Parts: sequence; C-alpha cells; structure tokens
Amino acid sequence: MILQNRVAFVTAAGAGIGRAGALAMAAEGATVIVTDLNAVTAQETAAIIAANGGKAEAAGLDVTDDAAVVRALKSAAQRHGSLDILHSHAGIQIPGRLDQVTVDQMDASWRVNVRAHFVAAKAAMELMQPQGRGSIIVTASNSGVQYDREMIAYATTKHAVIAMTKQIAVDYARYNIRCNALCPGFIDTIFNAGFEQQMGSRSALESYIERAIPMARFGTAAEIADGIVFLASDRSAFMTGHALVIDGAESL
Repeated sequence: MILQNRVAFVTAAGAGIGRAGALAMAAEGATVIVTDLNAVTAQETAAIIAANGGKAEAAGLDVTDDAAVVRALKSAAQRHGSLDILHSHAGIQIPGRLDQVTVDQMDASWRVNVRAHFVAAKAAMELMQPQGRGSIIVTASNSGVQYDREMIAYATTKHAVIAMTKQIAVDYARYNIRCNALCPGFIDTIFNAGFEQQMGSRSALESYIERAIPMARFGTAAEIADGIVFLASDRSAFMTGHALVIDGAESL
C-alpha cells in the first residue's frame, strides 16, 4: 500500500470528492482524519473506512474558524506523530454575474475558497517543515484554468487559489514539501447545485455536459480520488506547483 504509515487530514470529507479521497487514501494504508462542517457525515465516512479495515478519526470542523483549523491539525499531528498529507477540500459555489453577486457573497467565496485553504496550509506547513516532508493538496477546480459564464465569484477564487498553491510550491520545494492543486471538472455530486440553479434544472445541466465536455459525461468521485492518491503519494514525488485538471477535456 503506497500510503502505509502516512497520516492524512481532510476537510469537507463528509460526502462527494472529499469522502471518496478519504476512502481511497485509507485503502492505501493512510490513517485519515476525516473532518466536515457536518460532524455526522464525517462520522459516516470514518465508519465506512473502519468497516473496510482502514484507520480513521472523525470530527466536525468549520474551516472558516481559523483557531479551530489550527487546533485540529496540531492535535492530529500530536496524536499520530506526524502530519504527512493535507487535503484542503472545502469549497463554496455561488453563481452569478458581477451585477448579481453581492459583496457579502464574494467575501464568503473568498473566505472558503481561498482564505480557508491559506489557513490550513499555513498550519500544516508548520508541522511538515520540521519533518522535511509532506504533501499539501488544495482543491481548486477546472474553473481555475478557464472562465465559466456567469460565475464571477467561483472562477475568481479558483484562479486565486491555484496561484496561491503555485507560490507555496516554489517557496517550499527545497524543504521536500509539495503543494499541488486538484482541479476537477463536472463530477456527479451535490456540489453541482449552483450550476443546476444557474441552468434551470438537472436535465439542462446534463444537456450542457453532453455538448461541452468531449467525453460527454460527468466524472465520478472515485475517478478524482485516484488523482488525490497520486498527489498524496510518492508516485508524484517530483511534482509540485501543478494544477491537476481532471475534467474529461472540458477546459481544452
């Protein structure tokens, strides 16, 4: 197992891509600290891992609470002796054009899609740097490498978090700590609610996907989980500062 004896901390792991990544890392031997704003769904993810013979803990965590994020990461490292992987996955999607998105909504997008990742990465770096190793994975989106129509808050913050990830990568590569951005396209999870709202219905979104994505389908959370394991493991040992786009060629 390629993540044997590694300790992984995941935010927003109660469902969708976060859960799939946590399950996949546990299946590869990692001890996974599963966190989510919803403590119940975090516990459900941890229970699935345990039922499959893996190792996990669960806790509720609001990623906009700086002190709580720092405490949770430090506590995990103290209990398990290290922090090897951070997958900072939490995100928010607010649809709309410039004239439709309020300043408060833009602030909320920035707080979750950029600032929360900054706080988590900063706390993780303080733990990883003395170890001389670590992998930080920040979930962005393929919206960070293209421009979605009428998604100003989402596209802006996703471009910003990719820039931040690249800056972290170049600053800390010499310490053997890697930082990469995960950039999923349309994955069939509840996170698509914003796009469904924008397009008017689920069927309208499905029609758009058939037209706009060369592979003509949604991706699956399991397909993204394979990318997470790759970025977390030594299989990507010479990769840092990369935006790993997994989107069925939508952004091409």
